[in-house]
Parts: sequence; structure tokens; C-alpha cells
Amino acid sequence: MSNFWDVLWLIASTFFFVAYLIVLFQIIIDLFRDAELGGGSKVVWLLGLIFLPVLTAILYILARGRGMAERQRVAMQRAKSDTDAYIREVAGKSPADQIADAKALLDAGTINPEEFARLKAKALA
Repeated sequence: MSNFWDVLWLIASTFFFVAYLIVLFQIIIDLFRDAELGGGSKVVWLLGLIFLPVLTAILYILARGRGMAERQRVAMQRAKSDTDAYIREVAGKSPADQIADAKALLDAGTINPEEFARLKAKALA
């Protein structure tokens, strides 16, 4: 019976330790992401995380949690827009270029108006 409680305690303590590490790394990432926070303040927070880690983590989340979430959201949006720009760059022509090419084909008589409308709809999709 004692073995069951030992295993249960090990699972619970491992869960809380991993959760704590995730929070700790998120705080450290947020400290370095925040351009408005001065270097001295960052050092104080980091020293607090080294010497009084649980208390400092709780205080950090209480004091800067809202800004932490906002900085995370901005970083995610920036990463998404960078990815979208990269995909557009690699994919080739912009929708305007595709429509201009289709218009040139229409003017040359290579395609009919229905095909032009289909190509235009595809470019704008």
C-alpha cells in the first residue's frame, strides 16, 4: 500500500515540478522580450528567480502577468506575419501580378472571358 502512495506522490511532484519549470522559462523569456524594462530591473528579477524562485515567480505573474500575455500575443502575431510574408515570397507572384498576366492572355485571345474570370477569382481567393 505504501508503494502506491509513493508512486502517486512521485507523479504529482513531477507534474508540479514540470509546470513550475514551464512557468519559470516563460518568465525568463518574457524578461528578455520586454524592451521597455530596464537592464537593472531585469537583473533584479533574475536574481530573485535564482535565490527565491517560487516567491519571485508568483510576484512576477501578479505584477506583470497582463503585460506578459500581451507581449506573448504580439510575438505570436509577428511570427505569423513573418511566416505569411515568407510564404508569399516563396510562392511567387502576387494576386495583382496573376490578374495582370491573365488579362494579358485575355487581350491576346489565348483565353476566353470565362477562363479570365476563373483565373481572377482564383488569384483573389
